[in-house]
Amino acid sequence: MKKYIILIIAFLFSALCLNVFAQTKQYPFEVIKTGKGKQSIIFIPGFASSGEVWNDTKRVFEKDFTCYTLTMSGFAGVKPQPNPSFENWKNEIAAYIKDNKIEKPILVGHSMGGGLALAIAADYPELIGKIVVVDALPCLAALSDPSFKSKENNDCTATVNKMTGMNETQFYDMQKQMMPRLLQDQSKLETVVSWSVKSDRNTFGQMYCDFYNTDLRAKIAQIKCPSLVLLESYFINLKPAIEGQYKNLKVANFQYATNGLHFIMYDDTAWYMGQLNNFIKA
Repeated sequence: MKKYIILIIAFLFSALCLNVFAQTKQYPFEVIKTGKGKQSIIFIPGFASSGEVWNDTKRVFEKDFTCYTLTMSGFAGVKPQPNPSFENWKNEIAAYIKDNKIEKPILVGHSMGGGLALAIAADYPELIGKIVVVDALPCLAALSDPSFKSKENNDCTATVNKMTGMNETQFYDMQKQMMPRLLQDQSKLETVVSWSVKSDRNTFGQMYCDFYNTDLRAKIAQIKCPSLVLLESYFINLKPAIEGQYKNLKVANFQYATNGLHFIMYDDTAWYMGQLNNFIKA
C-alpha cells in the first residue's frame, strides 16, 4: 500500500510540475487572443512592428475565427529576450501552436512575419492549414543579388553596434526618413515609426542582419498548404524576379496590389481585405 501511495504522490508531483511549466514557459513573443471560432488565425507582424498592425484585419475575422495576434520580443516595446534569431522564432511559434493544441491554423504574416510563415509551413508542413504572405520574399537579399548565398554563423556584431551606437534622435530621424519608402498612408506614419523607436536596439540590429541573411528559396518546396502571396504594387515591375524566387512554392496564388507600398494593409485596404476574405473563407 505504501508503494502505491508513493507512486500516486510522484504522479501528482509530476503533473504539478508539468502544469507549472505550461503556465510559465516563456515564448519570444506576446500573444493577444480574441474571437471564439473553431478555425484559428495567427497574425505575425513584420520587422520592428507591433501586433497592432493587424487591428483592423482581425476585427473582421474575429467574429468567425479565434485570432492569436503576436508581437515579437524586443519589438514595439515588448521585453527583449537574449540571443534572438529567425530560426528560434520560427521554432517557438511552431511550439506555441503545438503546446496550445491549435488545430491547423492559418498563418498571416507581413514582411519578416511573412518569412516566418513560409519557414514554419515548410519545416512543419503537417501543422499549418493555410498561409497568407503579405509583401515578403523568400530571400530579401537576392532581390538585388540573385546569386546571394547565406552565410553560416553570420556575424551581426557590426549591424548591432551601428544600431546601438545611435542616440535616440539619430535613430528616430533614420526611421522617419526611411518609413515613407514603405508606407504611403501619412496618417499611420508616426505610429509605425514609434514601433521602431520603442524596439530594443540589440534585437533590431540582430534580427535585421539575421533576416537579411535568410534564404528560403529551396525550403519552400516543402510547403503543402494553400498559400496566398500578396505583393505591393511596385513589385509587378519585378514579376519575373519575384516569382522566380517563389518557383519552388507550387501551391501559391500571387496577387499584386493596385497601389501603395509595403504596408499593404494600410495603403490598399479594400483590395487587401477582399483578397484575405476570398482566400481565408474559401
